[in-house]
Parts: sequence; structure tokens; C-alpha cells
Amino acid sequence: MEKAKGHAQVRRVGNWLLDHAMIVIIILAVIYIQTQRPTFLGWASIVNIISLTASRLPMALGIAGAIILTGTDLSAGRVVGLTAFVSAIFLQRTGIVGKFLENMGTQNVVLVLILTMALGALIGLINGFCVSKFKLHPFIVTLSTQLITYGTYLTLSNASQISNLDPSYTTNLVTRTLFRVQTSPTPTYVQVPVYVLLAVIVTIVMWFIWNKTAFGKNMFAVGSNEDAARVSGVNVTLTIIGVFALAGAMYGYTGFVEAARLGASTGSLGLNYELDAIAACVIGGVSFVGGIGKISGVILGVFMMQLIISGMTFLGISGNTTYIIKGLVILVACAIDMRKYLAKK
Repeated sequence: MEKAKGHAQVRRVGNWLLDHAMIVIIILAVIYIQTQRPTFLGWASIVNIISLTASRLPMALGIAGAIILTGTDLSAGRVVGLTAFVSAIFLQRTGIVGKFLENMGTQNVVLVLILTMALGALIGLINGFCVSKFKLHPFIVTLSTQLITYGTYLTLSNASQISNLDPSYTTNLVTRTLFRVQTSPTPTYVQVPVYVLLAVIVTIVMWFIWNKTAFGKNMFAVGSNEDAARVSGVNVTLTIIGVFALAGAMYGYTGFVEAARLGASTGSLGLNYELDAIAACVIGGVSFVGGIGKISGVILGVFMMQLIISGMTFLGISGNTTYIIKGLVILVACAIDMRKYLAKK
């Protein structure tokens, strides 16, 4: 009897380790990196990782909704690039040489933020409409809108870099210092930017939508079983459109922040952002089988993803190898997710 209990306990531990293998691997990798580069987990590095997590988290929260619906969104990165471009052209400094919109002054920052989020929501609405009405797979729909969005950006921008952004947008708002963290042993300070606080606010809003509204409950119901949700009276079409539109608004917000954070809009901005976000969601427990996911899991997944990306930088791993490692992370994370699903069945 005791032997059987022991075997059952070993199996439970083994299953737990397999279910959380990706997080365990990343933690082991972080420990290894720390032994090789003792400054990796220093205050300066931790604050930088938290800041990067804050900049990418809203986008991951948007994509997480699409994954909960058993879909995905490949257009996210290019929507970020397009909305960053829109933010930059309307918020360039007035009077500079080579201003993109020569006859237009710097616009109101809040209005530009609303515009970029509305633009992202519009693209998301198109995605959701095609998925729900035409019964097209989200992979195909969002791949198409990814290409259309990028082509639109190239046509409008002529692939030019938009810089010289107005301080009301950058240093006075998005990248303004929220507070400083003193590091030791030398009396230096690491700045925590305002966009970290903005990400916290956005995350709280998304948590409320997911957990305290009928829309959030409908999203999980449709992701779990679309036919059962429809029989239960859920408007499946509106739910799918709403999820993709909300995701698009998050991409628009991300584009607004990224242009200010980087100080410019370029053609490469947003490239492969969606892949990092998808990997982070799966690491955080958002399942491709649908109907499973938590805000806390997405936060953990994005943080873990930024940890490993920063760790590769500390180790001096080349950008080419980084792509290989990211691909392996996505593959392993999805395999673990499918294993958990099959084990439950």
C-alpha cells in the first residue's frame, strides 16, 4: 500500500515537472547565465527586463485572447509597426527639416493614442469578421492582413525612418521617469519609465474584462466549445469579432509606446513581435486547445521570455542563434501544451 502511494506521488511530481517543463528549463537557464555573468540579475538588468516586459505585455494580452479562441494572430507585429508609424508622423516635432507631414504641427498625444488604438481595433475587427463570418482559419486571415498591413505601411512611409519625436510624447509621457532605483555598490540610479505604470493599468483593465464581464465569460465559452456556446445563447460572431478587435487595440497601444520608447518608427519595428508574444502566452499556460488561460500566466510568460532573451544578450549569443532558440522555445512550449491536453483526455 505504502509502495503504491509512493509510486503515485512520484507520478504526480513527474507529471507536474513535465507540465511546467518550459518554466523549469528557463529557470535553469537563468541560473546558468547568472553563474557566467554575475551582473545578469543585478538591479540594472532586472529593471530593464521589467521595462521590456511592460512594453510587450499589452500585445501578448491581445494575442492571448485569440489563442483562447483556438486561433492565433500573425498580423500583430505589423499592426504594431503601422501604428508606431502613425504615432510618429503625428507627433514629430514642429519645424524640423524633413518633417513627414510638413504642413501639420504636433498633434495632441491623447488623441493620437486613441487614433492608433482605433486603427488597430479596425484591423482586428476585419480579422474577427473574416474568421467568424466566412469560417476562415485565423492563421490564413491574419497572415493575409499581416501582408496587407505591411504593404500599406511601406506604401505610406516609403520605408523612411520617422524620428525627432516631440518631447510631449517621449520624455514627458511614455519614457518619463516614474521613479528611480538605487543600485549598489556604487551610488547609481536605474530609471523605471512611466510606460511600466501604463502597462499595469492596461493589465488591470484586461483582467477585469476577462474575469468580470459577460464578454470575457463568452470568450472562454466560445474557446472551450463554440457549438455549446452558441446553443447556450452566446453570440459567437460578436464575441469573436470583439476578441480580435480588442487584440488590435492592444497592438495599437503597443505601437504607440514602442515608437516613443525607441525614439523613432522604422520599417523593422514590430518584426516578429507576434512570435515572441505567442511563445510567451504558451509558456504562461494559454492553451491552443482553447478556453484556457489566465492574465497572471501571460504576465509570467512575457517576463520569462524577456529573461531568456536578455540572458542570450548577456552571453553574447548572435541574433541568428537567437532565432533558433526562440523557435525551439515555441516548439517545446506547444508540445508541452498538447501533452497536457492529451493527458486530461
